[in-house]
Amino acid sequence: MAMEITQFLLAAQSADAKVRTEAEASLRQFQEQNMPVFLLSLSVELSNDDKPVESRRLAGIVLKNSLDAKDAIRKEQLVQQWMAIDISIKSQIKDSLLRTLGSSVPEARHTAAQVIAKIASIEIPRKQWPELIGSLLNNMTQKDKPAALKQATLEALGYVCEEISHQDLVQDEVNAVLTAVVQGMNLAEHGPEVRLAATKALYNALEFAQTNFENEMERNYIMKVVCDTAMSKEVEIRQAAFECLVAIASAYYEVLEPYMQTLFQLTSNAVKGDEETVALQAIEFWSSICDEEIELQEFESPESGDSGPPHSGFIEKALPSLVPLLLETLLKQEEDQDQDDTIWNISMAGGTCLGLVARTVGDAIVPLVMPFVESNILKPDWRCREAATYAFGSILEGPTVEKLSPLVQAGLDFLLNAMKDGNNHVKDTTAWTLSRIFELLHSPASGFSIISPENLKRVVGVLLESIKDAPNVAEKVCGAIYYLVQGYEDAGPSASLWSPYLTDIISCLISTADRTDGGDSKLRSSAYETLNEVVRCSNIAETSSIIAQLLPVIMNKLGQTMDIQIVSSDDREKQGDLQASLCGVLQVIIQKLSSTDETKTIILQAADQIMLLFLKVFGCRSSTVHEEAMLAIGALAYATGSQFEKYMPEFYKYLEMGLQNFEEYQVCGITVGVVGDICRALDDKVLPYCDGIMGLLLKDLASSELHRSVKPPIFSCFGDIALAIGEHFEKYVPYALPMMQGAAEICAKMETADEEMVDYGNQLRRSIFEAYSGILQGFKTVKPDVMLPYAQHLLKFIELVSRDNQRDESVTKAAVAVMGDLADALGSNIKLLLKDCLFYDEFLCECLRSDDEQLKETAGWTQGMIQRVM
Repeated sequence: MAMEITQFLLAAQSADAKVRTEAEASLRQFQEQNMPVFLLSLSVELSNDDKPVESRRLAGIVLKNSLDAKDAIRKEQLVQQWMAIDISIKSQIKDSLLRTLGSSVPEARHTAAQVIAKIASIEIPRKQWPELIGSLLNNMTQKDKPAALKQATLEALGYVCEEISHQDLVQDEVNAVLTAVVQGMNLAEHGPEVRLAATKALYNALEFAQTNFENEMERNYIMKVVCDTAMSKEVEIRQAAFECLVAIASAYYEVLEPYMQTLFQLTSNAVKGDEETVALQAIEFWSSICDEEIELQEFESPESGDSGPPHSGFIEKALPSLVPLLLETLLKQEEDQDQDDTIWNISMAGGTCLGLVARTVGDAIVPLVMPFVESNILKPDWRCREAATYAFGSILEGPTVEKLSPLVQAGLDFLLNAMKDGNNHVKDTTAWTLSRIFELLHSPASGFSIISPENLKRVVGVLLESIKDAPNVAEKVCGAIYYLVQGYEDAGPSASLWSPYLTDIISCLISTADRTDGGDSKLRSSAYETLNEVVRCSNIAETSSIIAQLLPVIMNKLGQTMDIQIVSSDDREKQGDLQASLCGVLQVIIQKLSSTDETKTIILQAADQIMLLFLKVFGCRSSTVHEEAMLAIGALAYATGSQFEKYMPEFYKYLEMGLQNFEEYQVCGITVGVVGDICRALDDKVLPYCDGIMGLLLKDLASSELHRSVKPPIFSCFGDIALAIGEHFEKYVPYALPMMQGAAEICAKMETADEEMVDYGNQLRRSIFEAYSGILQGFKTVKPDVMLPYAQHLLKFIELVSRDNQRDESVTKAAVAVMGDLADALGSNIKLLLKDCLFYDEFLCECLRSDDEQLKETAGWTQGMIQRVM
């Protein structure tokens, strides 16, 4: 029977650390000795109204955490643990929880609803606990059941719908759930607590309602109830109803036509006069409609000969009323919204929605917005000037260049002057608008730019003056400079236009990054990101001496970070962030200067000092190998080539740490990439380290703890290692090749309905082909026969991929290339195998017909290799 654990649960919350630690140890011991009885005891504690609220609260939390975890591997362990418990004990636990829904303590009811859903998420997909939905619905249909029970039951239904997939319930169950939920929203029958729980439950159940929304009568009924609920007198209920409407706009866009007039009225009244939480959802409804229409327009292909738009054009029809409604919201700014990027209020939401409307209807929005801009831009009230600027900035994406160009030409000078406005808000929004102009209407490479050689000097002058302004303004100015220089990338002769300003821009950005008044703003990282873009886009022929002078400055700054006094974890974090930014700048400088032979010597001369700094950075953050430092070392390996060998004895231990860092899998993934860089730099000089590296890579592949995104790069890395060490790769073949074959078999069985899995499958297939290519080329001149036993499997895999219409371009290229490598490396040995393969002719023909020049070229080479064999 369940044991009394009240005392332990109370003691585990004691103010006395000793008492607390002892109680936690006792609970842990009980859990380890007898998990089923432990969980049963918790459920009994939670359900017992005579127990203290504190012990019941903790019992609920521990129970919930014993069923679910954020981490996928831990979650799977908990699921297996639950599945292993004896069925009679599980039944007792579930009965306790269902009883708790009727408890007199609100917190206990709420927790029971959550735990019921966690168990449902495990059992319902496995066709267990079939009676759950029925017993929950039973609470709703019996007239005399108390309101508190109905509220908790609706909460449980909502959570269950959130946890399971719509395939897990049969249509009869879905209908019954929806009926119960929609009836729970009924004003005449229920109090506000029940109606709120019902409305929230409907939000979670909407995904299940596909069939019901296809039926006009049912749809009308659901829509009527939601719209009525959106006019309830309780704010929270109105907000929940509008949240349902936002979800309906996304899920059931195509059936909304008959309701749009009512919905416009509802949302319009809410935006104009309701509480902010409700008004925000009402604006979000229109943003959702825009998202749907933008997506439908992207799928509208001129080739298919569709003349009419496939969507209902709700935004276009609503334009004359919707745009004025949104413009009105822009005047509802909060005094300090410019200081905090996380603020989300009416004016921010309205401006965001206005931007989406502009993307949806294009040119049609301009005449509706410009009168507002013109009439407000000069008013003495800052709110009017800021709203006018925000409106103008919001509509720059969507309309054509032809439509916007004259307006922006006319307004640019005005905006540059407005950077001296007396109000911080106005300057903040003006800087944001300028960065949007440079991002969207400044592209000399494509032949169009709002910036002329004549006005560039003024633009740069204003930006460098304004970057000294308040931190929030300076951060937006960094963005404007970022897009200004980015526009000149690959712009031919125009790219030289901004070279004369490079020194001033760099020194202003460095001073900005050094500012101490930025507090928690993102000013420092924005300044460094912009500096990176400035270096990346500069014209190396004209600016190499300036970038060469920047190198020691940044190295010096990175050196100084080692001396920062570390007293708290906050200090440690600040030091890490600063080091990450500086390593990022060094990476870009190394890449820029090593891109030409004339300037590469600058990096070679400084390489020893640079590497020393990177090693010190790793030393600072013992636990985490810094991603940015790793990436910068990859760039240094590429720049220094075989000279990188001298750094390997010192660097190798950090490489090992990176390859074993499962927790921060991004670090692990980047480290795998750096191994590839090092192999390309060192060739066979990497050999002494290969046993260690290959051992760790094989361990990574076998691990179920490592995030799956790191696994494709590991296969590509096998190819890099084999290319570098040639015949010496032979001893790894018995371990690496079965892994590659196993992964190829997983690819064949992958779920193709899930877009994310399709992407992952493509990455995995490409990387397996890259591994085979590297290994085949590595053995080609010395020991090609090593790969003979694997040739048939590889051909089968290529054939399988060639028949898949969901493969992307990069997979096709890799498949064609590896087929050529196979013929090239194994020669006449595979003549018989190729004779039995009928697919490759067809596959090559498809590739030779491609528009992609690179693919055609690879296919041509592969065809030649195969003909030579045959």
